[in-house]
Amino acid sequence: MSTTQILAVRGSLPPHRHSQAEITDAFAEVIARGRLDERVLRRLHANAGVEHRNLVLPITDYGGLQDFGQANDLFLEHAVDLGARALTEALTASGLTAEDVDLLACATVTGLAIPSLDARIAARLGLRADVRRVPLVGLGCVAGAAGIARLDDYLVGHPGGIAALVTVELCSLTVQRDDTSMPNLVASGLFGDGAAAVIARGGPGEQAAVEVLGSRSRLYPDSERTMGFDVGHTGLRIVLDAQVPAIVGRYIGEDVDLFLADHGLTRDDIGWWVCHPGGPKVIDAVRDTLGLSDHDVALTRESLANIGNLSSASVLHVLADTLRSRPPAPGSHGLLMALGPGFCSELVLLHAPGPGSRP
Repeated sequence: MSTTQILAVRGSLPPHRHSQAEITDAFAEVIARGRLDERVLRRLHANAGVEHRNLVLPITDYGGLQDFGQANDLFLEHAVDLGARALTEALTASGLTAEDVDLLACATVTGLAIPSLDARIAARLGLRADVRRVPLVGLGCVAGAAGIARLDDYLVGHPGGIAALVTVELCSLTVQRDDTSMPNLVASGLFGDGAAAVIARGGPGEQAAVEVLGSRSRLYPDSERTMGFDVGHTGLRIVLDAQVPAIVGRYIGEDVDLFLADHGLTRDDIGWWVCHPGGPKVIDAVRDTLGLSDHDVALTRESLANIGNLSSASVLHVLADTLRSRPPAPGSHGLLMALGPGFCSELVLLHAPGPGSRP
C-alpha cells in the first residue's frame, strides 16, 4: 500500500511575545472606549486558557491601524516572511532544498493575497518554475489537517514526489476595534500569530517521522454561520457561535468511529491524539466525547497556553510538539483532527513506521 511519508514539521512564530495580561491591558485601551464593559473583557481573556501569545507587530502599533487596506498590506509583508522561514526550516530538517519541492500548498484565512502566498513564497525561496501550487483559502482552523490530507491526495499519485504545506495566520491583524460583540471579545483573547510547514514525500522510505494512512472530511448540516469571517470596510469581522462545543459533542464521536472502522481500527487502537486547540471548551468536548484522558490532550492544552490558537497553523504546532517531546512508538497509530468554518472537521490517520509494523 502506498503511503505518504511526513519528513518534517516545523513551526514559526513572530518576535513580539507577551503575556495574556499584557495583551488584555493593551486591547482594553483601544477597543470601543465608552461602550465596553471591561470586566467582561478581562473575564473572557482570563478564561481563554492562554498564557502567552506572539504578535506580528509591536503591541503599541495596533492602536494606530486605520483600515483593512493597511492591515492587509502588513499581512502580505509579514506572512511571506513568516511562511518562508517555516518552509526553510522544514526543508533543512528534511535534508532537502527549495528546488526539490514538486507541490506547494499554502493555507491562510487572515489576509487576502493575489498573487497568492504560495506564489510569493515560491519566488522568495527560489522554488522551481514548474512547481504546482495549491492555495487553500477560507478553511480557517481546519486547514492544517486538511492541508496534510491534500498533500496525501497528491502524493498517492506521485510516488517519490515532494510536497510542502505552509500555513500562515496573523490573527491579530483581524481584531476589530469598534466591535464589542461577544465573538470579537472572545477572539481577541484566544487567537495568536504564527506559521507552520510540513514536508512530505510519496511512497515508501526510511526517513519518515510518521506516515499518512488516510483522511476523512465532514461538512455538518445547517452550520455555515458557526464560524468564519464577515468581510466589511474595516476588514475581517469574526463569526463565532457558542455552539461549537455542542456540535463537537454531537458529531465527532461517530465521525471518528466510522473513519477508524474503515481502516479496521477502533479508538482503543489510537496511541496518540493530535487535536487542534480550538479553546478550553472545545478541547473538553473532544476529550469527553471521545473518552480521552487529560494526558491525551495535554499537548493541545499546552500549545493553547503557550501560543494561543493559531487557526490553521495550530494543529501543526501540536504535531511538531508531539514528534519532538513524545515520539510515537514504532507501529503505533495516531489521529490528527481539526474543525473549522463550514462548519466542518478533518481527520487524518497517522502511523509511526517501525520494523515489522502494520500500516
